[in-house]
Amino acid sequence: MMPLSFANMGDEHIIKKVGGKPEVKAHLENLGFVAGGTVTIINEMGGNLIVNVKGARIAISKEMAQKIMI
Repeated sequence: MMPLSFANMGDEHIIKKVGGKPEVKAHLENLGFVAGGTVTIINEMGGNLIVNVKGARIAISKEMAQKIMI
């Protein structure tokens, strides 16, 4: 298991766990980052990521990406 921030661009991964404070975890789950779901990194800019989750492109910070375990 590793944080999403360490994943290679273009590879599809299964989300194993979403961590962080309860409000951060709820926010990420509302965006579609749920255990068992898939996520693909589309682009990376300065540590921040653009990912494809549930058919939508979402920009997340490096700090948020470190809370998503794949």
